[in-house]
Amino acid sequence: MDRETRVFAESHFRGLEGRLPSRVCPKLDRVDFIEKPDSFSYADFFKGYLLPNLPCVFSSAFTEDWGSRRLWVTPSGKPNFDYLLQNYGDVVVPVANCGVQEYNSNPKEHMALRDYISYWKEYIQGNYSSSRGCLYLKDWHLCRDFSTEGVFTLPIYFSSDWLNEYWDALDVDDYRFVYMGPTGTWSPFHADIFRSFSWSVNICGRKKWFFFPPGQEDALRDRHGGLPYDVTSPSLLDSRLHPMRDGCSPPLEVTQEAGEMVFVPSGWHHQVHNLEDTISINHNWVNGCNLANMWHFLQQELRAVQQEVIEWRDAMPDWHHHCQVIMKSCSGINFEEFYHFLKIIAERRLLLLAKGMSPGQAEGGEDTGLGPQQAAFDISRIAEVLESVVVHPDFQRVDTSTFSPRPEVLLRQLKEAVAATTSL
Repeated sequence: MDRETRVFAESHFRGLEGRLPSRVCPKLDRVDFIEKPDSFSYADFFKGYLLPNLPCVFSSAFTEDWGSRRLWVTPSGKPNFDYLLQNYGDVVVPVANCGVQEYNSNPKEHMALRDYISYWKEYIQGNYSSSRGCLYLKDWHLCRDFSTEGVFTLPIYFSSDWLNEYWDALDVDDYRFVYMGPTGTWSPFHADIFRSFSWSVNICGRKKWFFFPPGQEDALRDRHGGLPYDVTSPSLLDSRLHPMRDGCSPPLEVTQEAGEMVFVPSGWHHQVHNLEDTISINHNWVNGCNLANMWHFLQQELRAVQQEVIEWRDAMPDWHHHCQVIMKSCSGINFEEFYHFLKIIAERRLLLLAKGMSPGQAEGGEDTGLGPQQAAFDISRIAEVLESVVVHPDFQRVDTSTFSPRPEVLLRQLKEAVAATTSL
């Protein structure tokens, strides 16, 4: 990030005056297509799509040098089952049954990749039908268990990725996934975890996306307040079931071709269908541009938990603590872990500035794609959100006596850094 982009970004957030970034977006009638890598900079993406929280599609030219596009795909453009079996056949992968609705998702099972590919081949031979249902390999953590050198290269546009930076620091988990499945597999209507951004590249095959800007999903709720499972279902047209449906604009539709890369903004609900046998690589990510959205989402999640167990508030000792425990089991994170997430990213940015490192260099010489302007911007965003966190009544009930540094101390350090970097 250069200084001009940082100044632009900080002005953008001042102009929001406390409104959520995801709720401020212009009405679109199409999704932009970015054709040439050599004429599209990080600053172009940051200003044109990341800050305003708008989707876009990158052409296959952006991924043409990825090894997976060569090795995982046959000359005819189909999944290279032989290569996948030879290199990953014994890996146990999660598989969803698209033909079975379980709440607003699909039930999952685990099987060896070789067994899934065997099913996939039989499914194709059976004219894309099977008594086992329509099975979709989803959320395979390839990067967690294997080196991805030669598989793909993280695009510079998505390099400020706090979510995976945090989990990599803990060496526990990640939010990098491989999806693969036959024609007809699909993902039901949803918004991405923690209101993260995501990007998705088709290694082979084609996808159909249905996008709804933040807030539009509310008009799709049924008379009980529930979100739809399938936005292509004819039942959505029944005004008795969906009384607010007429208030929803038509979705933005995108057909993603092989090699193309889709940027999914924060808080945009979407539904995705595989139009052909398809393999994709997908990442979820959070950074300073959608951090406030993540914090707002976590507050909503806690309120939902509290509402579910409100009747035990007076009878249950440590009711507020139990709500945090339930929240973490349901959402994967609670207020305590959110603070630790902020702390780790903040400390890494403060260290980068303190050492006066050149752009892209962190401790140990690691190439992070970060420079001092990006670090200064990140610190300003963490400071703004942490200031809201420390005064939140439910966070104040969290035992922070063992936190190092204490939240108030970290906030003071961040504010001092913000002041010191004003002229950077």
